[in-house]
Amino acid sequence: MIVARTGNEAMAEAMRQINPDVVAAYPITPATEIVQHFASYVADGLVTTEYVPAESEHSALSACIGAAAAGARVMTATAAQGLALMHEMLFIASGMRLPIVLCLVNRALSSPINIHCDHSDSLASRDSGWLQIFTENPQEAYDTTIMAVKIAEEILLPVMVTTDGFIISHGMERVELIDDDKVPEWLGERKAPYTLLDVDNPITIGMLDLQDYYFEHKRQEIEAMNNALPVIEKVQKDFGDTFGRYYPIVDEYRMEDAEVAVLVMGSTGGTGKVAVDRMRKKGKKVGLVRCRVYRPFPRERMLKAITKVKVLGIMDRADTLSTLGGHLYNDCRSILYESEARPLLKNYIYGLGGRDISIEEIETVFEQLLEIKERGRVDKEIVYYGVRGE
Repeated sequence: MIVARTGNEAMAEAMRQINPDVVAAYPITPATEIVQHFASYVADGLVTTEYVPAESEHSALSACIGAAAAGARVMTATAAQGLALMHEMLFIASGMRLPIVLCLVNRALSSPINIHCDHSDSLASRDSGWLQIFTENPQEAYDTTIMAVKIAEEILLPVMVTTDGFIISHGMERVELIDDDKVPEWLGERKAPYTLLDVDNPITIGMLDLQDYYFEHKRQEIEAMNNALPVIEKVQKDFGDTFGRYYPIVDEYRMEDAEVAVLVMGSTGGTGKVAVDRMRKKGKKVGLVRCRVYRPFPRERMLKAITKVKVLGIMDRADTLSTLGGHLYNDCRSILYESEARPLLKNYIYGLGGRDISIEEIETVFEQLLEIKERGRVDKEIVYYGVRGE
């Protein structure tokens, strides 16, 4: 069925069809609508979910952790300060290997107070042991939310599925929904390897774990993340074979003969593809790479993509505040260290606090990258693109 849905509505529809056992949440702009719509599904009897309206995001994720440890299929949603308030519990969820799915609407972290999009919230939690998948549009957000449940339950790690605040969360687009009965059939029931409710086989959860075994338990979590990419690819292929929509780990657009390219995440992928098409009409050999799966970082697939070009403009919608540039920029510099092919890199920090990035501005980025290719050097590696006076 083809419908018009915002990103928030698309994620809520996915949650309705998943029909999780428990959803615990606290409202925060611009993610409020996800659980608002879902709460109406609960009230109307369209799902059998136990809905827990918590008193804070910290409490919401705490409730999710308890429910997941009891063997339930669990989901939640939040944004920005809400994710920051969950920060302590993010590490507990991943350390306890609980397959919780979190629908995250990317929003700038305060201060100053801002309710619009950048990626500072999810990237501030990039090392918390959660898989992070950045989506480009409502269709991808809908499909990825469904896939995330199966991915999380196979890997036994929690998953964040992100959309850009207001740009995608409140932007309405065409979305093709799967039939209601097909989603639970494809997912199957959660088969927890252990549960707190199995009184005949009691277990300890959240125990004190000191020098004697902490390292070994943390190593198991690390190994799960190290082995996550093949599982993601398997689930994405199964989803594509079943429903006809396939997704890559790293999205390449017109990269076959590209000489320069930009690397982006989130909704800028769609804007950037239009810019690529316009530049191609001018005879410019440009391309785009979109990092879809950010955690675990797809080292080999990313290297294969970005080493095709001579110059790469890495567009980060957040800064590390480390004097070293953005998150994607640092990740790519790291994986290129031992690579024989190394494109020249330029980091564009852009769009903080929701500042728009236009097709024309991305075309200007391409022109700058083409100039760098001709010069053979980068004069200023890190720029803050779109800031007044720069």
